[in-house]
Formats: sequence, C-alpha cells, structure tokens
Amino acid sequence: MNTKFKTLLIAAAGVFLVFTIVVYSKYFTNNTKGVAKEMYVEIPTGSDFNRVLQLVSPYVENIENFKFIAGVRSYKDNVKPGRFLLKEGMSSFGLVSAMRRNVPVNLAFNNQERLENLCVRISSQIEPDTTKLLSVFRDSLFLNQNGFTKENVIAMFIPNSYEFYWNVSAEKFRDKMLKEYKKFWTLERLIKAKKLGLSPVEVMTLASIVHKETVKKDERPKVARVYLNRLAQGMPLQADPTIIYAVKQRSNNFDQIIKRVLYADLSIRSPYNTYVNTGLPPGPIAMPDITAIDAVLAPDNNNYIYFCASVERFGYHEFAATYEAHQVNAKKYANWLNGTGTKR
Repeated sequence: MNTKFKTLLIAAAGVFLVFTIVVYSKYFTNNTKGVAKEMYVEIPTGSDFNRVLQLVSPYVENIENFKFIAGVRSYKDNVKPGRFLLKEGMSSFGLVSAMRRNVPVNLAFNNQERLENLCVRISSQIEPDTTKLLSVFRDSLFLNQNGFTKENVIAMFIPNSYEFYWNVSAEKFRDKMLKEYKKFWTLERLIKAKKLGLSPVEVMTLASIVHKETVKKDERPKVARVYLNRLAQGMPLQADPTIIYAVKQRSNNFDQIIKRVLYADLSIRSPYNTYVNTGLPPGPIAMPDITAIDAVLAPDNNNYIYFCASVERFGYHEFAATYEAHQVNAKKYANWLNGTGTKR
C-alpha cells in the first residue's frame, strides 16, 4: 500500500469519525432541559412545526439539533396534535419519536352538581374548552334523539375513569359518554328500574338525592326506600338536598357550603323544591356514584317515611314510620344544631 493511498484512507477515516461524532451528538446525546424526570407537552389541533417549536423549546437544550432531526425524520411536515411524554435525558432522536406517540389521558370526574361544573372539570383534562363541551351537550338534536333535556343530561355521566386522547373532539367525547351510559344500563338494571316504575334518568335523579343525603354507602338502600315509599304514597319527597340545590341555583353560587336548611328556604319558588312540588325534580341535583344508583335499584325493605340526621351516630340517620316518632328525632337534631351555633 503506497503512502498516498494510506494518507487518503486515514483522511477518510478521520472524516467518517468526525461525521459519526456529529451525527451521534445530534441524534443520541441528551437534548433536554428543565424536564423533571418526565412531563407532558400538549400540541393543539391544527398546529404546524413552528407552533411545536414554541411549545417544546423551553425543554430542549439545542433547538437546532431538534430541528435537524425533525427534518431528517420527516416530522416537520407531519405534525400530529395530542399529548406527548417527554423524559429527562431524551436525545433529539428520542424527542422526535416522543412527538409521534400520542399518550392517552385517564380522564376522571365525580361529584359535580351541574353540567357547567362538569364541563369545567372535563376541559381541564382534554383539549375542547368548556364552551364547546356545553354546546355539544346542550345540542337540541342530540337531546331529542336520546331522550334527554338540558336539565337532566348530566344523568348521562357515570362517574368513573375513562381513557381518551387529549385532542378528542367535543362531539366524539360526548358520543363516547353516551355509549358508556348505555353500557352501564344493562338489561338487569333496566328490569329493576321498570319494576320500580322509573326510567333510567329518573333513577339517576333519585340516586342523586340519595347520594347527597348520606355519604354512608351501607345506609343508602334504606334512604332510597324512604323516598320510594313517599313517591308511592304521592307525598312530596321533602328532600333537603333539593332545597340546597335550589338556593344555590337562585344565587348562582354553587361553591357555597350550606349545612342547615332554613324554614324560609322551604317556600322557595323552584322546580327543585320538593317540599312544594310532588314527584321528582327536573333532573339530578348532582352526579350520583354507582353505589347510590344501585341503592335505588335495590332498595332496603322497610316502611319508613321519615328520617333525619342522627346526633348519636354522626354521618348516619334516624328513621321513623310515623310523624310523631320523627318529631322526636327531629327535635334532637335541631337542639344539637342550635347548640353548635350552626346558622347556615
């Protein structure tokens, strides 16, 4: 091998080595900053590569390296919306790969009193905003086709955890919730509701009252039966949680805490006033959990008509079949409230 050829070979090897080092540094060395182990970046629908750069640049050490790899791997013209997981120590190659893997959201909700509150909760977890979500759930065609009203459509939501892509549309989210609602209402549950003379929405409405009346899951079937006994006798439900809902609705303040229903509240003009109106209110006063729903579908066997909070077993209630017995229990509770100084 002559000297000239050796020189060329060494030069070529040197160029290849430099090229390898450059490529390796661009592809495979750490190119993150400010990423605490892992974090998510959300890319809105309709975003282009410039928008991606704006969103990821706070977490990328060398943005030029990222842009270079994005071009090499044809990402610049194939940006996808969604939620993407970035991890500490990712290289430019890894970052571009991560921006192609849309990570689902485990969306959860419960205990919401109104559709407005629910949509705020949901919009904090997926891309559609509160206004868009409210719009699709109040769409008159959707409501009419599925037997809901603006007052009772919240009955469609079964509290649970659901998997969605962050960039799911409001319409697809709504349709998925409707599908889950229909799945929840199995033939067994439908038969139980029919035996009670209630539709699924009516069951949800009554369950919301039961849910608000007691946090004790083992007591819910007993409370459910009391209300069913009242309905069977044509009595007003006289449910304090519906009065609280009416007071909150009147003031448009659902953040207030009301511990005591006042005598003046009982005459409030509202379709949710179950002291004045017989039957069920127009819709659920909250989102009942599954134990409350099943408590209505499988109520206790009793002849109680009345109940009030117990002062001896906090969290539970005292039940009575006669008004006279109820008055004794109610007086105990009123005296206890007065003793604590609870005004509202």
